[in-house]
Amino acid sequence: MYEKYMIVPERAKKNEKGFEIGARLPYYRGVSLSMVEEIEVSLDGETLPQSDVVITVHGNSYNLEQRENELDDRWEMGEVATLSVAKESDLKAGEHTIGLKINLRIGYMPFPSIRVAEKTVVIG
Repeated sequence: MYEKYMIVPERAKKNEKGFEIGARLPYYRGVSLSMVEEIEVSLDGETLPQSDVVITVHGNSYNLEQRENELDDRWEMGEVATLSVAKESDLKAGEHTIGLKINLRIGYMPFPSIRVAEKTVVIG
């Protein structure tokens, strides 16, 4: 249900280390960043290491290790976070297929909450 809103194509752009995209939480409530078990980004079918993804919510940036231990900062429902992804090779401007997988740990759910989305975006 929320998958179609996960990737925000208007926020896709190149940066000095690779690229960034906008992302929305695929859940009807906000969550502490430590509850975001996995953020997996793929570019044109290539899955990039989670350690290369930095999430920024309301001006605060967290790498994988920092996010796992962040209890006080939250990613709220509807909030567009920025996912900055390090990509060593030279990324060409233009259309690219972005995949996004987010796995949330929700205390009252006895099973993982995994959502997957894919969109073609223009990275300029």
